[in-house]
Amino acid sequence: MATAKKAAATKSTSTTKSAPSAAASSATKRTPNAAFMKPMTPSAELAAIVGSKPLPRTEVTKKVWDYIKKNKLQDAANKRMINADAKLQAVLKKPQVSMFEMTKIISTHLS
Repeated sequence: MATAKKAAATKSTSTTKSAPSAAASSATKRTPNAAFMKPMTPSAELAAIVGSKPLPRTEVTKKVWDYIKKNKLQDAANKRMINADAKLQAVLKKPQVSMFEMTKIISTHLS
């Protein structure tokens, strides 16, 4: 009977699975989604901020963030909120939006 308990104890400890190593996950390179890489034409309001030539969504987001940081439009108290100036308010249609809401609104200005 003691051997049965010992066998059960070793069986339960050997069934735990180890997490995949960090080296294995970093070795596989992520491929970008083609939908994000497709050049999109910005609307006239958004073109005032990012330029009028077609850009991928990722580049549009980067340029909008560059504009926000250059003009210090990020709220000092809550960094997740963006305070819109005249150009940005033409795109966002609100005086203040969250950074997550901003990306959703900007996507409506791309075609």
